[in-house]
Amino acid sequence: MRDKSVFRFKQFNISHRQATMKVGTDGVLLGAWTNLENAKRILDVGTGTGVIALMLAQRTQTDVRITAIDLSEEDCEVAQENISQSPWPEKIVVQHTSVQQFVSEPFDLIVSNPPYFINSYKPPTEKRMQARHTETLSQLDLLHHGKRLLSPAGRLSVILPETEALQLVQLSAEHGWYCIRRCAFRSRQAKPVERILVELSLEPQPQQLEELILYESGETWTEAYKSLTKAFYLKA
Repeated sequence: MRDKSVFRFKQFNISHRQATMKVGTDGVLLGAWTNLENAKRILDVGTGTGVIALMLAQRTQTDVRITAIDLSEEDCEVAQENISQSPWPEKIVVQHTSVQQFVSEPFDLIVSNPPYFINSYKPPTEKRMQARHTETLSQLDLLHHGKRLLSPAGRLSVILPETEALQLVQLSAEHGWYCIRRCAFRSRQAKPVERILVELSLEPQPQQLEELILYESGETWTEAYKSLTKAFYLKA
C-alpha cells in the first residue's frame, strides 16, 4: 500500500505527515512556473514542507543558494528533514522566522505560496490559520518586505486565487511594482480561473499574459501541463 504521508517526485520525496499544509497543485505550479533567470540567491517565504525550495534547487545550478523561511517551527523541521534527504542539502538553508523579522543580504528572487483568505471562515487550528489566512502575512506585508529584501533587479513570484491575485496586482502597482508576467490557471477549458501565477518586478518590463489548463479531457493532462511538470511528477 502506498504511504500517503510521502509525496514522491522524480528526484526527491516530500514527507508531509506533520506538515500544516500537504503537497498540492499550487506549490508544484509555482515551483515549475517561476522564472529563474539570473537568480543566484532565492528566498522561499512560507516554505511549509520545502517542496518549492526543492523544486527550485532541482532547476538551478550548483552555485545557487536558497533560503527557506517559515513561521511554524514544526514546518521548518519537516522542511529540514525533506531537504536533508534530498540531492541538494547544501543548496538550501531553512530558518524559523517570519518575513517581517527576517534580515538578509538582497535576493534576486522571492517566491511565495502565501496565505490568501482575507475575510472568510477560519480553520480550527492555529497552524492552518497561519498557513491559509492573511493575519500573519498580508499582501501589503509581502510587497513591503519583498521590496526590502530584493535587489533592484529582483522579482517576486506568487500564486493566488483569481480575486486575491488581481487585488495583489492592483496593490503592487500602487507601491512601485510592475506585473511583468501573469498566468491564469484552470482545471478545464470550460471552468473559471482557479489560480493566477504572478511575477512582479521593481523594474518596468512588458507584461506577458499566459494561460494554463490542467485537464484536456477526463483525467488526461494537457500537453502544456505535462511539459511544465515533467521534470517532477512521476506520471508526467
